[in-house]
Amino acid sequence: MIALALGASFARRLGYIDQEMVIRLVIGINGIWIAWYGNRMPKTFLPNAGARRARRVASWAMVLSGLVYVGLFAFAPIQVAIIGGCGAVAAGMLVTLGYCLAPRSNAEAA
Repeated sequence: MIALALGASFARRLGYIDQEMVIRLVIGINGIWIAWYGNRMPKTFLPNAGARRARRVASWAMVLSGLVYVGLFAFAPIQVAIIGGCGAVAAGMLVTLGYCLAPRSNAEAA
């Protein structure tokens, strides 16, 4: 991420890209990181089945919200990308929190 930021700043200084492209690259890479981390989450071992289910929900939420974040920063106007991208990540966190706090039925608890 640091190398991308430095490379983008250097390319801007040379006139290859403009300031908006630097912003899109540097902020958009965060969405790729969120999606990558969400992809890595279910690959760790958890002994509890409920924890594994919660981890899968959290990882899907992170991957999808990260991809929406990247897509917005790639194609939408900057203001829309900032609001929509932050909203997508917040929605992914709320889905995870909602799943973890939702009451389970007696069939699942047994």
